Amino acid sequence: MKISVINGPNINMLGIREPDIYGKRDYAALVGYIERAASDLGAEVTFFQSNSEGDIVTEIQRAYGNYDGIVINAAAYTHTSVAILDALKAVGLPTVEVHLSDINTREDFRKISYVSLYAEKMICGKGFEGYAEALAYLARKYGK
Repeated sequence: MKISVINGPNINMLGIREPDIYGKRDYAALVGYIERAASDLGAEVTFFQSNSEGDIVTEIQRAYGNYDGIVINAAAYTHTSVAILDALKAVGLPTVEVHLSDINTREDFRKISYVSLYAEKMICGKGFEGYAEALAYLARKYGK
């Protein structure tokens, strides 16, 4: 199974940005963690991170015909981007939404998720482990 792992703005700042919320491990540690989890499942993953909404939309579109599923942490764009929602709908791939923190217990504006209007599952508040759970979900449900 081929899975595109897409991360949005400020995920590249893990370990620096609000470590009391997001932890002290950096983005490279996240990538390594996901690679190990994917290997355990026999899944192939690629990574994309951008602070630009348009680049994320383009990456979602690139997934069409090339991947079996998407794991996405749209970060702040989760709460604002109809464009990302529309791109996910357009490609029609199984998608799991992931958030490192529990967005449901944070500021009110973070409780709104446009991504969840398409994603078939949301995992939040589990840190890096949420990505492994998302991969396992896709592999169980759609694995080849």
